[in-house]
Amino acid sequence: MTGITTIEKDGVTAMLKTGAPQQGSVLSEAESTPVLSVENLKTAFRSANGWNEVVKGISFDIRAGETLAIVGESGSGKSVTAFSIMRLLSDEKTKITGSVRLKGRELLGLSENEMRAVRGSGIAMIFQEAMTSLNPVFTIGQQIVEALTVHRPLSRTQAEAEALKLLDRVKIPAARRRYNDYPHNFSGGMRQRAMIAMALACKPQLLIADEPTTALDVTIQAEILNLIKELQEEESMAVMFITHDMGVVAEIAERTVVMLRGEAVETGTTEEIFNRAHHPYTRALLHAVPVLGSMKGQSAPQPLPIADKVSGDVQKHKARKEEAAATGKPLLVVRNLTTRFDIRSGLFGKVSNRIHAVENVSFDLRQGETLSLVGESGCGKSTIGRSIMRLIEPKGGSVHLCGEDVLVMPADRLRAARRNIQMIFQDPFASLSPRRTVGQAIAEPFLTHGLGTREEAEKKVVELLEQVGLEPAMAGRLPHQFSGGQRQRICIARALALSPKMIVADESVAALDVSIKAQVINLMMDLQKRLGISYLFISHDMAVVERISHRVAVIYLGEIVEIGTREEIFSNPQHAYTRKLLDAVPIPDPERRKTKRRVESHEVKNPIRPVDYIAPERAYRQISSTHSVMDGPDT
Repeated sequence: MTGITTIEKDGVTAMLKTGAPQQGSVLSEAESTPVLSVENLKTAFRSANGWNEVVKGISFDIRAGETLAIVGESGSGKSVTAFSIMRLLSDEKTKITGSVRLKGRELLGLSENEMRAVRGSGIAMIFQEAMTSLNPVFTIGQQIVEALTVHRPLSRTQAEAEALKLLDRVKIPAARRRYNDYPHNFSGGMRQRAMIAMALACKPQLLIADEPTTALDVTIQAEILNLIKELQEEESMAVMFITHDMGVVAEIAERTVVMLRGEAVETGTTEEIFNRAHHPYTRALLHAVPVLGSMKGQSAPQPLPIADKVSGDVQKHKARKEEAAATGKPLLVVRNLTTRFDIRSGLFGKVSNRIHAVENVSFDLRQGETLSLVGESGCGKSTIGRSIMRLIEPKGGSVHLCGEDVLVMPADRLRAARRNIQMIFQDPFASLSPRRTVGQAIAEPFLTHGLGTREEAEKKVVELLEQVGLEPAMAGRLPHQFSGGQRQRICIARALALSPKMIVADESVAALDVSIKAQVINLMMDLQKRLGISYLFISHDMAVVERISHRVAVIYLGEIVEIGTREEIFSNPQHAYTRKLLDAVPIPDPERRKTKRRVESHEVKNPIRPVDYIAPERAYRQISSTHSVMDGPDT
């Protein structure tokens, strides 16, 4: 029977949808039996104060051919739920209760040997970071063969032939040649494909995908989502998809479970969740998602609405007027910036090839303006940012900051010039010392540049913490005592310590949950409005770029292939690669799930060139006074 069951628990309403068969189909009893049935699953971790429950009685079913998405922010219990189902948590430090049945077979009572047989053949899992999941000392082919020989009665020759078929099936280009490559020889998207091949090696009944596309570019993400859909249809496989990206949820899942602090606060079909969400937290997640195309008709960047997680009320922001600060003389002028990396080989380390990471890049950035650099991983975005700051030494060109060429400055003058240009990195935890308090981290640049005494530095720290929405009392804490969003705010505060005129934000919101991402974006925009800061915003998230940018430059193989105002790039893209990036963005609309997108499987072309290679001169066609596109062969 199909219906909605509403459960009240501690003042929280959970809507549980039961037994939803596909429309127009009559399922037999065997077909309607869930592949996975989870009832009242609870997981607790041992701590000094006893047992700390992190998954609190979650229940759901997944049927053959169905995709169930589990969504929520970091710390909500999504991944712990998956690890509990797979029995990958330590028995000594973890207590799991409830029921987990795979095709009616209870898994929680199985021995470790019995469970090992289930993993791979019954349930397979794709992890978030493929590089850390693959063994760096074995080739991709060897690792797939191992999975096959452990779970299936195949000879070595048969397993190798099957591994090649799997690599072909997940669309690894030149699979036979890449079979003996190591994980580091594969791009991020190809490593994730190899992980999918390994997961599918034993034809599992259930595939658990734990944030498999979070760190991937939009085009690679679209390829992976399409691939999972195709394989699911071929094998009638059940999929449990864990994510915090609501656009991905809308595109791939029939049903959705929303988790908050270890509980399922709302469950239903994806259409119900998106169109008629009942719980305030679900509405908060949906409101925080930047939607591609939502800026149409807006002449300036706009803050994101942020919904209160308790009341569900949406904080509205007044339309931002175009700031006069984004006009006038450029603050930064980059001309023909070129950065290459030598590849040495042979006994004497002779330069044999060069990586052409950045090739003849030119652009301006005005005070109070945000210029976004977009493109896939490996296209040269971050190298441009680091080259401008001379964290990497360019091979040619000029970078004029406040009228002075940064590339010819001596070390002492460069140190002083960096007061005007600071950088926010993608991983705030890696860029903060774990042994220093956040107060010390924020005060360090202020003291290093001799801008005041320690007492003045302490006052500055208090001022900066308040400016980024944190409590001054937090100055005495260490980085690990903060959430990811709070750590990113700390990095912004540290960047502001020198009162810079410009900030290079390198994928500064890429790894954040949707609501935290919205808070950090709005903070950056508010600081720009109040302080007149210019941003070079490096990102592959096109929806965020549309929200925050005045102008956009599209980068491919180290070159700008198109540059223009935000409205020109998003409303009238001229280059094939720009259109490809925009087409790949997941849209939070469940109706799109019924339409298959055509996404070409590809790799970014190799930027390695011979030593004597001379880059061709590029011609640009002017679409308007502010919009230009590269002419020449398509990409």
